[in-house]
Formats: sequence, C-alpha cells, structure tokens
Amino acid sequence: MQLRDLLLSTLLATAAIPAAWADEKPVLTVYTYNSFTSEWGPGPVLEKAFEATCACDINWVALEDGAALLARLKLEGKNTKADVVLGLDTNLTAEAKATGLFAPHGTDVSALKLPITWADADFVPYDWGYFAFVYDSEKLKDPPKSLADLVDGKDGPKVLLEDPRTSTPGLGLVMWMGEVYGEKAAAAWAGLKPKILTVSKGWSEAYGLFTQGEAPLVLSYTTSPAYHQIVEKTDRYKALVFPEGNYMQVEVAGAIAGSAHADLAKSFLAFLISPEAQKVIPTTNYMYPVRDIGADLPPEFTALPVPEKSLLLPADEAAKHRDDWIKTWVEAVSQ
Repeated sequence: MQLRDLLLSTLLATAAIPAAWADEKPVLTVYTYNSFTSEWGPGPVLEKAFEATCACDINWVALEDGAALLARLKLEGKNTKADVVLGLDTNLTAEAKATGLFAPHGTDVSALKLPITWADADFVPYDWGYFAFVYDSEKLKDPPKSLADLVDGKDGPKVLLEDPRTSTPGLGLVMWMGEVYGEKAAAAWAGLKPKILTVSKGWSEAYGLFTQGEAPLVLSYTTSPAYHQIVEKTDRYKALVFPEGNYMQVEVAGAIAGSAHADLAKSFLAFLISPEAQKVIPTTNYMYPVRDIGADLPPEFTALPVPEKSLLLPADEAAKHRDDWIKTWVEAVSQ
C-alpha cells in the first residue's frame, strides 16, 4: 500500500469513530433490590417498556434489600455509579437526603393516590403497602391475634425476620415495635426473641425460607397472599392485621445529582408513576400502586385485609429514632 493510501485509510477510520460513538445508546444505571429485578419482579417488564421509548439501556445493580442501598450509597459517595436509586422508603429518605447525593425530581405527582399527602421534592413514590406477619394456614391453625399476642405468647410459633440494617421490612418492624412499645421496646424484643428462627439479610431470603416450610410465620406484607392467590391459585397463605395497627411502607426512587444522564433519570422517575408502569406493580411487586389504575387492579387486592389503624413515622422522626431503635434490637436479639 502506498503511503498516500495508508494515510487516507487512517483518516477515514478515525473520522468514523465519533459516528460510531454517536450510535451508542446511553446507559441508565439503576440501583435497586434483588426481588425487583427477578424474573417475576417488575424490573424486566418496566425495562422493556422504558427502553422502547428512551433510546437507552437500563443497567440494573441489585442488592439484598432497600436498606442495603443506602449503605452502598454512603460508602460510594460522589463516586457512585448510580443514576437512579429505586427501593428506599420513607424510613430512609431523610438520611438519604443528608448525603447530598440526590437531586430534586421535578416530577408532576398531582395524579398520585396515596393514604398520605406526598410533598417530598427529591423522591418519587412508586408503590406502598402495610407490613404484616404472613402465616401458613395449613401449619398454623391459631395464629397470633395481636402484636402483643405474638410478643408475649409463651408457646408462640417460630417466625422469620429480616435484618433492619440491610432490609426495609426489617427496619419497618423496628419502627413498628418502637411506635407501639416506645420505651418498653427492649422488653418486647426480649419476649419475641425465643420465637425468632432466623434473621435474613433481605425479604427474598426470608420469604423463600417461609415458603419452603422452615417456619409458619414471616415478616412480609398484607399484599403477599395476593401472589399465592393469583399465581398459585391458593388461599393457604394469609396476612395478619393487628389491633395495635400495622406499619405502612412507601417505596421511593430518586435521581442522583450530577448524573451524566440527569434528564434520562428524571424521565425514568416520571415513567415509574405513569399508568403504564403502575399497572405492572400489583402483579409483579405485589404492592399497591400509587395511582388509581381502576379495573387493572386485580380483584384479589380489593379482598385483602386492611388494618383499621395504620402507623407511619414522618421521615425526619424515623431518622431521629432509627439508630437507637436498631441498637435496641441488636442488644435484645443478640443476648
């Protein structure tokens, strides 16, 4: 090859590189929890729907559970690879804001239908539910009638719990116990301790052990039995609502400030509360949607037990108590 031809070939190849780069799709990295991205979770369906409109690719990074997401973010700080974090809840949002990592969402939330008024400028809710103890009715004929019955019962059933340091259901139970028992929470945990079979890092592990028959009772949600009714066609598993009240959870997503894909991240947050996305939530994440989806809400959800009393600490109050109440739990269950 002559020198002139070699130089021309090199110039043409170099000129083609920017065009190739321009054809590459942006990648939106979303930190979330394992069950969200599982094959039966909402992740795969939402990914396909969003990618069809965004000319982008979603890269899921899944951890054990919601509380683990905050720990990961605090460890990574401004070096985080996340563009969006999905799976925190209101027990964690005040602490998450304190990291300075989140940007205002700028999303229109006027169409939301929640049991509470939503006014958070940084986080967008995408589902909600009530924590509850779910039991196997074929193995447990006389389930606890109240939280006090569960805590104080001398011969109570074994129960599977989640760690509040890594799991939002585990943290929800800590808040639940703190709200109901206050300064007597340590004694309540001591009463419950003999009945705790194991404490898992996240919900998926605990619920898997439950369905495998390791224990007849697990900390989950009032909506969990809907999965078994819809998918397995069985009423075997049931949720307990207690006269002391059940603690509520609102799960949220937020965009990382300084993300290289800031506009795309905000588009994803808006997509999460769109009718299209919200119709996916009940039969994949088995939680309530944050907007009215009408007839798309399965009838099994309308038949679920609803607590007469719901408990939910404001985000700043949850942050105020979180460390102390977790310390009380650790001290009680480790003795």
